[in-house]
Amino acid sequence: MKSGARAQNLMAGMVDGLSDQDLQDLAAYYTAQPAAEGAANPELALEGEHIYRSGIARKGVAACTACHSPTGQGNALATFPRLAGQWAEYTEAQLKAFRVGERKNDGESKMMRLSAMDLNDREIAAVASYLAGLRQ
Repeated sequence: MKSGARAQNLMAGMVDGLSDQDLQDLAAYYTAQPAAEGAANPELALEGEHIYRSGIARKGVAACTACHSPTGQGNALATFPRLAGQWAEYTEAQLKAFRVGERKNDGESKMMRLSAMDLNDREIAAVASYLAGLRQ
C-alpha cells in the first residue's frame, strides 16, 4: 500500500509516514491477534463451501483449498493468506477488486484475477460468507 502497488483508498496517507520497521511491527502485531469470529449466512454457506472446497468446474474456477488450505489457514511459505474467519464484507470487496483488475498483487500468474473474473456476485458472497464462519 505504501509503495502504491496495492491501491487502497481507505489507507491512503495513513502509511506514508511509517518506516519499514514501523510496518514490520504493525505486521507482527496483527499476525499475533486472534482470528475474527464472524458468522456465515446460512442461506449462502453451503454454496460457499462447495465453491471453496471444489471450485466450479464448468467455469474453470479452481478450489480455494488448493492454495488457502482446507481449513482456510492459508500457506505461509507460499504466501497464501489465512482466510478463515475473515469479515465477509472485506472478502467480497477483495474478490470483486480482483475480478475487475483493481487488485493485482497476485503477480504474473494472475491466479486470483483469473479465478475471480468468472465468479458472479452471488458466488463471491457465498464464498465470503462461508469463510466468515470457517473455524479451525
